[in-house]
Amino acid sequence: MVDNNGRSAFAIPGAEQWTMTGRTGRRYRIMAWMPDAAVPEAGFPVIYMLDANAAFGTMVETVRLLGQGPYRVDPSVVIGIGYETDRPLDTQARFYDYTVYAADDELPPRKDRSPWPATGGAADFLQFIEEELKPGIERLYTIDRSRQMLFGHSLGGWFVLYALFRRCGAFQYYVAGSPSIWWKNGYIVPDAERFAESGKQADWRASLLIGVGSLEKPHMVRDARQMYERLLAADIPGFAVQYRCYEDEGHLSVVAPLIGRAVRFLDPNHDNRPKS
Repeated sequence: MVDNNGRSAFAIPGAEQWTMTGRTGRRYRIMAWMPDAAVPEAGFPVIYMLDANAAFGTMVETVRLLGQGPYRVDPSVVIGIGYETDRPLDTQARFYDYTVYAADDELPPRKDRSPWPATGGAADFLQFIEEELKPGIERLYTIDRSRQMLFGHSLGGWFVLYALFRRCGAFQYYVAGSPSIWWKNGYIVPDAERFAESGKQADWRASLLIGVGSLEKPHMVRDARQMYERLLAADIPGFAVQYRCYEDEGHLSVVAPLIGRAVRFLDPNHDNRPKS
């Protein structure tokens, strides 16, 4: 709709959104973008991203931009999982969906001394993605199930690691930005060790990218690096891990450069071949 001054609402071409209620009764704002391109024979790669209210537009415009020129990436469908708010983040909702339960004595005091939000929904949230969201998306779009990515940042990055360690076959590409490895006294670290041990008898066929900003809290940078080194040293068959520390980027500003890397991560031949 255009007003008398010729102004209209801005929209990204090919993007749409709707509300989806899961079996548990939790409601999500699902955002989706379809490339303006012929459907590949195997279907489109797909990026599922958390905290979509904050960065869905950034992800979509990055895919659109990097789809240009001789070194363009393959076009991908982008699916954002967000909440019914116009704010970038719904703190209460994401704390619940992206975490396992943590008692008060398993978490540090918050700066403002307020209580931590409710926690413990990670298993249900992962089940929602796998058993409800994905089938719905695949009814709407032709998806290449061999090229699916899960992208998350901060607690969302923690959830990406949780999904990898608990249900590795769900995705083939995992991007954990500034993962909150400190959560619940490092609860995710034993998960990583179990994943590494079980992976020696499995063929995971998965890749993980861990990214962090150099200006983040020292323990965030240290934990991310140590997680990378732990998984790299495990030498898990069929599993690849990368680490990026972005200079002069903080906890929030790192999201944009990490998205750029994630889009290319999904197309591993991007940096090595021109496309005619």
